Amino acid sequence: MRRAARCDSGGKTAGFTIIEVLVAIAVVAVVLSAIGAVVSATTRGVRSVEQHVVLMETVRSVTAGLRSREPLPDNARSGQLYGNRWQIGMSPMTDGPMLPDARSQWTPMMVTIRVQTPSGGAIDVKTVRLQRRRQ
Repeated sequence: MRRAARCDSGGKTAGFTIIEVLVAIAVVAVVLSAIGAVVSATTRGVRSVEQHVVLMETVRSVTAGLRSREPLPDNARSGQLYGNRWQIGMSPMTDGPMLPDARSQWTPMMVTIRVQTPSGGAIDVKTVRLQRRRQ
């Protein structure tokens, strides 16, 4: 009679041990937390860039409204645009490369435009504007 062949595993069981499973789970957790940190940093960066773009667009729109060379009325020195508050400050330039000339009909004015978001982010932009001298 022939004997049936037996499957001898040599005392070892097939599959993973609990330690191997725990190590694999730990590796996956570390990789996922690293990916989460990268996604979080990218999201913060995108929000910051979006806020900066909105602030600069507001500044651009406000400066586009300053076409006239006449003095700004007081009611045109502040407002709200795109949900952001803006304010314009103007003062004659007293120093720098564009000093006023007594013979000129123009006075260089330092224009400071401040735009602030509802969340508190703000930007200040300074530029020079020529204004007719009052006679």
